[in-house]
Amino acid sequence: MSTPVGDPLSRERSHLAASRSALRAMREDVEALDISDVTANWVNAEVLAHQIDERIKALADLSDTPLFFGRLDYLHAPGAEEAEGAEGERFYIGRRHVHDADGDPMVIDWRAPVSQPFYRASKKDPMDVALRRRFGYTRGDITAYEDEHLSDPAEAARTSKLLQQEIERPRVGPMRDIVATIQPEQDEIVRSGLSGTVCVQGGPGTGKTAVGLHRVAYLLYAHRERLARTGTLVIGPNRSFLHYIEQVLPALGELTVRQATVEDLVAHVEIKGTDEAAAAVVKGDARMARVLRGALYSHVTMPTEPVVVVRGSRRWRVPAYELEDIVRELLDRDIRYGAAREALPQRIAHAVLVQMERSGEAPDDRVQDAVARNSAVKAAVKQIWPAVDPAKLVLLLLSDADFLAAHAEGVLDEDEQKAILWAKPARSVKSAKWSAADAVLVDEATDLIQRTHSLGHVVLDEAQDLSPMQYRAVGRRCTTGSATVLGDLAQGTAPWATRSWQEALAHLGKREAVVEELTAGFRVPTDVITYASRLLPHIAPGLTPVVSIRENPGRFEVREVSGTTDVVAACRESLRHEGSTGLIAADARVPELARALAESGIPYLGPGEETTEDTRLTLVPASLAKGLEYDYVVLDEPSAVVDGEPDERTGLRRLYVALTRAVSGLTVTHSAPLPDQLT
Repeated sequence: MSTPVGDPLSRERSHLAASRSALRAMREDVEALDISDVTANWVNAEVLAHQIDERIKALADLSDTPLFFGRLDYLHAPGAEEAEGAEGERFYIGRRHVHDADGDPMVIDWRAPVSQPFYRASKKDPMDVALRRRFGYTRGDITAYEDEHLSDPAEAARTSKLLQQEIERPRVGPMRDIVATIQPEQDEIVRSGLSGTVCVQGGPGTGKTAVGLHRVAYLLYAHRERLARTGTLVIGPNRSFLHYIEQVLPALGELTVRQATVEDLVAHVEIKGTDEAAAAVVKGDARMARVLRGALYSHVTMPTEPVVVVRGSRRWRVPAYELEDIVRELLDRDIRYGAAREALPQRIAHAVLVQMERSGEAPDDRVQDAVARNSAVKAAVKQIWPAVDPAKLVLLLLSDADFLAAHAEGVLDEDEQKAILWAKPARSVKSAKWSAADAVLVDEATDLIQRTHSLGHVVLDEAQDLSPMQYRAVGRRCTTGSATVLGDLAQGTAPWATRSWQEALAHLGKREAVVEELTAGFRVPTDVITYASRLLPHIAPGLTPVVSIRENPGRFEVREVSGTTDVVAACRESLRHEGSTGLIAADARVPELARALAESGIPYLGPGEETTEDTRLTLVPASLAKGLEYDYVVLDEPSAVVDGEPDERTGLRRLYVALTRAVSGLTVTHSAPLPDQLT
């Protein structure tokens, strides 16, 4: 049956087709640019060519991704400066700006000021919006729309069905953006300014990761020139997590944001070993910064001999007491070790120039530089303020009990010193079996010697599991910039897990940060989050439980089983539903479950591998489940998850994480008794 010309759905489809054509024309215009006559040299040509290539990528039309997802009809025409030059009162809200051949906007970027009411307008505060329209899509084509008449007092406020469907839509593959479903409390965080640091405490399913990523996209829109100079960085807990989130920013047209783990940031040495929990806790303690500083500056020795500089027939003598004054002044200034070492020869040379001037000479800067390079001055600097390799410094601390004791006295007790000393001292930096915690110490020592480059903005996700020394390492990357810190204290599963955000922010160097709490659960069904929240009094008694706002209650079942065959059967049941399934188990049980799945002919993936229509099951060790989501989860043996950790509290936190990975349904299977805290 043909669609009437006046049918609203037909008109919206026409606008979508016209917008796609306009985006294609924008891309073709960029592709057709001739830069041969505008670049002075090959360097400029390379830079400009790269910028053009990035622009072409940003203008890609993703066929399965809606170009716009909403429409705003204003009561009054906004000012041109607010509407990006658009005409009239109607604006289509999408992932990126699209304009026609005349430069008039056909789609407004979701980050533009005129788009903000799409997320914040309500019956109580319509923000001059007469109508808000949401669109439903199937594989990139408009299949439905839904209108909200915000200025009509006769129309009662109601929950958007399309919004609920989008939130609850089954997921296969990597994490999606939430640009069409951002809630008002999330939007406030997303649009907060670049100058301030924001810490988001959010329970499972509250969207804190997505909020952090969308804040990056917003900041790049609002402060593009500044952040293009200073750079942005997203830090995640592991590679699997980064792979899971890596498509969110490109889908929003942002291609320049670097992603890394903390281990990537501090990769000064090759990690070959691991630490016992007791050693890792001490190495991660902020007091280690004091130990490192003392060990580093112990290399500075006060001069006992004068420096004699020979120039031509003259000899210029700087006495030991004057050299000592110079050294003490540099120490009192508290500048980096390396910067002070570079300044020392210039200070000695200046003392020589003062003597030259008193004798009637008129030396200039070239003479001072020449004196600073004099062999006698170089020899004195080497003796007084020697160069120190940061890795060798840490190697000496962890290998030499006497050296450690000398610089840890009054900071670490004897048991703590014994815990971090290597049982078998390494011979060299290359042969040492460095641990992840050791690498952070090397990074701290590196920064004590030479300042770490600071970025404009850093997003730190799953922050609750960072040690104080890791927080310091991240903080060094944004000393002159800001940060978005994301996490959930209840999901801290490391022995050094964060106890409070105020303490963590102090280690990060961002004491002034604002702490926001998200408690509305958009992703986890009510029955699932209610069951998991039974653990909260035992793992994080001060936190507000997440309240699910999902209309769909989801599926939830606790099932007693007799063995792995029944666990595999539960996976088969979950796979009958649309979407992804995660089988989460204690790390020690993963090999047994892998064999059972293989024998049953069920294909499966590991965490971080991308699901497909044919392979929708992921076998997930509990230690890697954090930050991941699946439509359906089968959780194997909760007691084994708890017992797999060094203490009960950490085990219960690990279990809390595993229980809250499900978006649509959770089946808990067990043959051993459930932990008392769940029953």
